[in-house]
Amino acid sequence: MRAFTASISVFLVVLIVSCTQKEPIKPNVLFLFADDQRADALGISGNPHIQTPHIDQLAREGSYFTNAYVMGGHHGAICAPSRAMLLSGKSLFHVYDKLRDVETMPMRFSDHGYVTFGTGKWHNEKEAFEASFQKGSRVYLGGMADHFNIAVRELSEERILSEPVTRGFSTDLFAEAAIGFMEEYAASGEEKPFFCYVSFTVPHDPYSPKPEYIGKYSEDSIPLPANYMPYHPFAFDDMTVRDENLTSWPRKPEVIRSILADYYALIHHLDERIGDMVEVLKENGLYENTIIVYAADNGLAAGSHGLLGKQNLYEHSTKVPLILKGPGIPENAQFDALVYLYDLYSTLSELAGLPAPEGIDGVSLVNILNGTVDAIRSSLFTAYRHTVRAVRDKEWKLIRYPERDYTQLFHLSNDPHEMNNLAGDAQYAKKLEELMGLLQDWQSASGDTAKLKTSPILPLAYDPDTLIRKPDQWQPAYTLEKYFQIKE
Repeated sequence: MRAFTASISVFLVVLIVSCTQKEPIKPNVLFLFADDQRADALGISGNPHIQTPHIDQLAREGSYFTNAYVMGGHHGAICAPSRAMLLSGKSLFHVYDKLRDVETMPMRFSDHGYVTFGTGKWHNEKEAFEASFQKGSRVYLGGMADHFNIAVRELSEERILSEPVTRGFSTDLFAEAAIGFMEEYAASGEEKPFFCYVSFTVPHDPYSPKPEYIGKYSEDSIPLPANYMPYHPFAFDDMTVRDENLTSWPRKPEVIRSILADYYALIHHLDERIGDMVEVLKENGLYENTIIVYAADNGLAAGSHGLLGKQNLYEHSTKVPLILKGPGIPENAQFDALVYLYDLYSTLSELAGLPAPEGIDGVSLVNILNGTVDAIRSSLFTAYRHTVRAVRDKEWKLIRYPERDYTQLFHLSNDPHEMNNLAGDAQYAKKLEELMGLLQDWQSASGDTAKLKTSPILPLAYDPDTLIRKPDQWQPAYTLEKYFQIKE
């Protein structure tokens, strides 16, 4: 009888303990998203000419991916499809740039017990933001903006965005909104974890830093990009697409250095505000249990290959920074696996213990992070409009221009800046054929129906002296005078 009583007692203790145990604490997520930042515009990338100590520290405390890419875009505003891919987990030919009626990453986190908050740039429909976030402040609906006069909206309790009100400098507005949310969250005693999405509009042009950051970087001390050219050597699309109008032809070395000085200053300011956000997490005991993601929507030429923008498929425009730090992520790790931004949907879901999302194209990076595998794919495919297609593996890259019947072949291991086109060299004919086949395989798998040769064939030659440029409505007085020689 005594044994039976003891067994009952043990059973009751186990039952009481099991009933009082809480669910495992899920990690918070702080997603920091830059706009138009080259992968090499970080100190951690090996760039000694820019100071990004807070972002670099996240990389040292977490994991840094050196081969992260955006898949491309259907039009010149690459950031719209890039963000649609990121937030949906779908590839370029499965989401376009619209998110209405699409399950987004913040929706998924909300459905699984997270408090969701969004601030900053939203380039994918007002209704999609309202459906994606429970809370929101200082939301900018659009692409380009004057950083000093950005029109932002507030999300009501009914999840309706207000009419826009013009406020101050974008980086500060968005950082302060995120800080306000995190401080309110900590003070409230909320037990649910949070998903906080902070989407900046810098370092996207206009290249107009706040006055206290102007001159932070000396134009004379910044080197030109290793693949700087005064002109792009051939025509392949609209050579005056909006980004390319920001300076004249030829691209003068002193102007490119000036652009880079302002570009770096915008990133420097961003880095300081990221430091402020990290400090708020630490002060409120949230840092250790928060996954922090730092990424950008696409790269930028900024003088490379005679280009300024992201409307091309060179590495400088398709490769992006990607850093993850937090629970389940190894410290001071660096990975060269070929990954897409849209892999983050699956990755964050798995790290947070959410069920694996279905019907998406992204692949979780968790097995790379935990050392189970070295790669999740052996090659990458990128596309721009109907005019450029590219494929790369660990060593080689092919870029195809269908309208020009022209091909570039680069041995990236030896030529990371894509300067030596080997497509016409007979000794690489087999490699060229192999990569053309790989490109066609990727098109088939991705649902890309564009032809790799069109008719009629357009000329490669163009006359830069005939190209006409003019400023757009978002350029403030600083850039109008500096880059367009217009005084208001």
